[in-house]
Amino acid sequence: MRAARLIKMVLLLQARPAMTAAELAAELEVSERTVTRDAQALSDAGVPVYAERGRAGGYRLVGGYRTRLTGLARDEAEALFLSGLPAALREMGLEDAASAARLKVSAALLPSLRDASSSAARRFHLDAPSWYHEPEPPELLPVIADAVWDDRLLRARYRPGGGREREGTEVARELAPYGLVLKAGVWYLCARAGEDFRVYRIDRFTAVEPADERFDRDVSFDLPGFWEERATGFARSLLRSEVTVRVSGRGARMLAYTGDRAAAATALAEASEPGPDGLRTLTLPVESLDVAYGQLLALGPELEVLAPESLRIRFADAAERLREMYR
Repeated sequence: MRAARLIKMVLLLQARPAMTAAELAAELEVSERTVTRDAQALSDAGVPVYAERGRAGGYRLVGGYRTRLTGLARDEAEALFLSGLPAALREMGLEDAASAARLKVSAALLPSLRDASSSAARRFHLDAPSWYHEPEPPELLPVIADAVWDDRLLRARYRPGGGREREGTEVARELAPYGLVLKAGVWYLCARAGEDFRVYRIDRFTAVEPADERFDRDVSFDLPGFWEERATGFARSLLRSEVTVRVSGRGARMLAYTGDRAAAATALAEASEPGPDGLRTLTLPVESLDVAYGQLLALGPELEVLAPESLRIRFADAAERLREMYR
């Protein structure tokens, strides 16, 4: 543990002209007293760490000293490619590996390029979760992530969702965990169960146990392509009903923000030409009439429901109640 910290301290000083004891303590997550002891240990080992006292003092390496301890370990190299996803790294337990990888890359760069990482971080940040949603990282995510990185089989207990979900219902599975996907703050596992590839929500696993055996990864498996195909199919499978509506030009533009964007785009592409009143008639796939009521009501007077009659009656009733409320 201390050896890794000493290496990190050298890399920090190699990447920057000088650092105060407080800055080093914050980076290394130790006390300033420990920084002082570590600096002395490095000096005793022949690393030319120089301490400057005073308000503007700090630690620096003398004479352009450079270490060759910059080779990336495998976990560091893999984590480096996820360094733009700090929250995801933290939830998978890879934050330390990514930090060490960034330091090693920074230390290996020319002095004129060492601010590249901080320059990029100041200009780009990816915030994956959706608005108004504070996701709780699944408790079992780090264990599953380790199995994904290690190509290790998982013995798992899983609580299915959808209509099959009942309190206490669980299924046992042996899975070959191929990849993880973070979608709108929710973690999913793409895994092979038997001969089939399936998608599992991480927060529905009730128990996981890594097996001693590893699996042979199918090198032709394309995680982004698999996820896109399954996500598109899942979204389409939800749209089990249809409604016929008439929308204004403004309503047509708003339609994409009330439900499934792809379904709205297809419905608009197949809609009738605008009539003399500027309204277009279209048939829109929806998840259910109850869901459609909540989504389409947001369009207010920019949309008129034509069919089914039961939904039209609900909209007429809502319009009448609004009229009475604002009378």
